[in-house]
Amino acid sequence: MKKRLFVISALMIVITMIMSACAPSPTVVPVPAATDVPAAPSATEVPTVVIPTDVPVVEQVKEGMLPEVDPGSLTGDIYSAGSSTVYPLSEAITLQFRDDGFAGEVKVDSIGSGAGFERFCKTGETDIANASRKIKDSEIESCKAINRNPIEFRVGTDALAVVVSMENDFLTDVSIEELAKIFSSDAVLWSDVNSSYPSEPIQRFVPGTDSGTFDYFVEAVMLPVYGKEDKANAKKVFLEAKNLSQSEDDNVLVQGVAGSKYAIGFFGYAYYTENEDTLQTLSINGIYPSFETAESGEYPISRPLFIYSDAEIMKSKPQVAAFINYYLTNVNDVIVEVGYFPASEDALKSAKQAWLDATTK
Repeated sequence: MKKRLFVISALMIVITMIMSACAPSPTVVPVPAATDVPAAPSATEVPTVVIPTDVPVVEQVKEGMLPEVDPGSLTGDIYSAGSSTVYPLSEAITLQFRDDGFAGEVKVDSIGSGAGFERFCKTGETDIANASRKIKDSEIESCKAINRNPIEFRVGTDALAVVVSMENDFLTDVSIEELAKIFSSDAVLWSDVNSSYPSEPIQRFVPGTDSGTFDYFVEAVMLPVYGKEDKANAKKVFLEAKNLSQSEDDNVLVQGVAGSKYAIGFFGYAYYTENEDTLQTLSINGIYPSFETAESGEYPISRPLFIYSDAEIMKSKPQVAAFINYYLTNVNDVIVEVGYFPASEDALKSAKQAWLDATTK
């Protein structure tokens, strides 16, 4: 019995040795040093996108890169005022900025480009000036007098819409010369412009004199016909026209034109798109406003849109710098829906470069 147990035990030992010899050797993987592999972020950790410091500023703009903005992390107030034309675009950006988490107050006043520059350059009330024209030399001097150096940011392109009511059945296209006469003291009746038009008084609804839209119309339409180099005369002929109603509120102009077959007016293209069920826009020299005709300059009365700020404001109020960054980053996502046209790629890159220069120098 003992002998049998011994034999069985011996056999088991031999079998175990054979199986061990046939089994594959385990693969040994060296454990990397702590510095070899970066630690994985925790489930609650959100990676932050940061502009690489080794990329030159100009290259950052070339790639369309600006530092990421988190509106929810910002505090403080932001105050902008100016152009009624830029207003709906700034309002759309403001709403999106709030939706993305900004809890502070963003105030946007629609008071006209001239009045906006006055609040920015003379009284120093605002952080941002909205404008549908470039800042004037006299306004720059006013800014400098209160230690502000205005920085220009191009944000889009507008085409002025010249509109009549849906009831108008005699006017579809005008030349610049005819348009200037329509808005001048030379014409009281429509028939004074063209004998085929009705012998009815022209009812004119136009922006106020503080509006960049008013200034632009005088320069682009009235000046070539009535002023040549005398802008004062071109403006005088305009303001002395009969049946002239002015308002800084474009909605008032819309209602005035829509209410009469013999009315005519003009304002930013966005207000036409909002009211195209009650208004019709005219072509100028056979060209209708569109993205292509506005950007190429083929449409005779198209113009750039701007916002302005100051480097010291942007540095002392990070929420203002962040808002402008957010504006430039997101403007093309909303501008067509608002009713305007995007700025050219080069113009937007220049605006981003201006932001980087203001915040990094």
